[in-house]
Amino acid sequence: MHINPYGEDPVLLAVDLANDPPADLDDLVRRCDAHDMLVETVGAEDFEGCRALVDAWLTVVDADDVPARVARLNALLAEHASHPRVTDHAGTGWHIHYRESGATLTGQLAVLILTGTALHLTTRGMSRLGRCASSDCAAVFADVSRNGRQRYCSPRCGSREAVRRHRAA
Repeated sequence: MHINPYGEDPVLLAVDLANDPPADLDDLVRRCDAHDMLVETVGAEDFEGCRALVDAWLTVVDADDVPARVARLNALLAEHASHPRVTDHAGTGWHIHYRESGATLTGQLAVLILTGTALHLTTRGMSRLGRCASSDCAAVFADVSRNGRQRYCSPRCGSREAVRRHRAA
């Protein structure tokens, strides 16, 4: 079975990179590998390119409403994605790419993260990407819960906020 590389995993990679930015290019490559991303081409410019990509992606996360979120995501997709094509470039089975062959690591990440985000939002719901609702946390989360009501980046933040509400009552 060939898993869709544009599903939930790239969104979770984006969340990881946003909440805990890589220390250097080697760390970025290790993190991509940990998220099962096949890294093909790496250049010195990819570290800064990745940081800029995550900053741009955060404008989608932080959009005030759905139309703004869609407009920001569509603009980023138009900038980074290309027409879909079928490929077996790595000999792992036929699959779809939305990027040009030979893309840099930043280009690969851009297409994976942005296409994954588009699929995540359109299949799970446009509100399933956000910032933690805890009063002392600004971490990003992608809601992959069954009920779609995630408000906190982690159970720990949710518990801390519940304790705060209880003590304030």
